[in-house]
Amino acid sequence: LPLELMADKRAQNLVDAINRSKQTDLPRAIFAFGIIGVGEAAGKLLAGNFCSLSKLENATEEELENIDGIGPIIAKNIIDFFNNEGNIRMLTKMRNGGVQFPDYETEKSSGDLTGKTFVITGTLSQPRGYFKKLIEQNGGKVVGSVSKKTNYLLCGEDAGSKLDKARSLGVEIINETKFNVLLT
Repeated sequence: LPLELMADKRAQNLVDAINRSKQTDLPRAIFAFGIIGVGEAAGKLLAGNFCSLSKLENATEEELENIDGIGPIIAKNIIDFFNNEGNIRMLTKMRNGGVQFPDYETEKSSGDLTGKTFVITGTLSQPRGYFKKLIEQNGGKVVGSVSKKTNYLLCGEDAGSKLDKARSLGVEIINETKFNVLLT
């Protein structure tokens, strides 16, 4: 309140914003740590597999590499992050400051695509997020790059290197029509 231009309402808004920022979900927190190679999708994948930050902090490289979508380089980056003294101090300060990392409860979905891994590429009739949501609602998983573990490449027009890689690995390539058939 003694700061210049800080009235009661503005001060309360600032305090409220700070308190709200202490509440986050686990996937967003993992992404926000800035671990090299861990984006939004990997953050959600890690949260879904470990369900708590403490379990992720104590994960082994082998456990990480067993997750489809996490390779050896990203696994090593995660291990290095949680073994770094500066990061350990940062997480301790965050916890002591009231930041909470609540356990992550996954919505176990089941459907026609259960256990299937998709990569989406090219220009489609809807944004990729639309197809990703459909896939996840039906039990499937969407990853960012094609590998031998990929079941389907959902491919639109003007696809590039992902299409070439899928062909070379023998991944089934489908268009929107074939994708809709999978959903029925």
